[in-house]
Amino acid sequence: MASSTQPPYLNPVAPFSATIQGGLQEGLQITVRGTVLASSGTRFAVNFQTGRSDDDIAFHFNPQFEEGGYLVCNTKEKGRWGQEEKTHLPFQRRSPFELSFLVLSSCFQVMLNGSPFVRYPHRVPFHRVDTLSVTGTVQLSSISFQTPGIRPANPAPISRCVCHSHTEVPGLFSTESHTPPMGHPNPAYTTLMPFFTSIPGGLYPSKSIVVSGTVLHSAQSFHINLRSGSDVAFHLKPLFKEKTVVLNTQIDGSWGHVEKTLSGKMPFIRGRSFSVWITCEARCLRVDVDGKHLCDYNHRLRNLHAINVLEVAGDIKLTRLQT
Repeated sequence: MASSTQPPYLNPVAPFSATIQGGLQEGLQITVRGTVLASSGTRFAVNFQTGRSDDDIAFHFNPQFEEGGYLVCNTKEKGRWGQEEKTHLPFQRRSPFELSFLVLSSCFQVMLNGSPFVRYPHRVPFHRVDTLSVTGTVQLSSISFQTPGIRPANPAPISRCVCHSHTEVPGLFSTESHTPPMGHPNPAYTTLMPFFTSIPGGLYPSKSIVVSGTVLHSAQSFHINLRSGSDVAFHLKPLFKEKTVVLNTQIDGSWGHVEKTLSGKMPFIRGRSFSVWITCEARCLRVDVDGKHLCDYNHRLRNLHAINVLEVAGDIKLTRLQT
């Protein structure tokens, strides 16, 4: 694992190509900011490839603005393209954009302007990738890198990852940390579970994470995991049949002692919105649900900065996140 964050590129000129220091690794997040030009061409591409040649491209992310606009994703191996995947493109030429690519063990999770956009499963091992290139009708303002487990001195705006949602929902996600965002269900927004996003800088005392959503009427359970690589540092799982919430940690594939929140009534209700606020303290995680204290969970993994991925899955619809 790299020991420091790769310096950003400011106002790079397309076509752009640069080495990814240390290659791709799980948890690495790369953010590309720029503006789509209106004067020339109809498309641009972000490529995660092996070497400066374009013969081997693990992930070809190619917005195209003809025919109403659509996105093409693909992989090229030894000069031959695979099967294209297409989806609607929710932004236009002359539009500024922020694209964030989070590398997960199973896929690339892509966020567009802070909202979930697309998930692209790996077709080739991602560790082969050592080069990023950007080509086409785009004016770049910055390209930045966030290495897993490293807390930047001045964290960049948070990017999210992950779903096949083709509807932009302005303000769906927030980086504000003044108060916990409450759930506001939006029927146009459907996540493809499980949902993953990075936690910039990992955990540290005073760090807060907020997950807001709506419990499905037929819900059996859902879970919120704070992950460190393959380990789960914190697992919160409401069980609706048992009317309780279980807490645990998984290290090296083995679950530890289960803790249950039994005092008071079940804080999650089928069909209702909720907001979970997790605050990192020196000895524990403090968990509040809808502004009421649920529990304190003592840290079982001590390397807090390495806890850098949030996972949400199960019988809910997400409406807002803060990491």
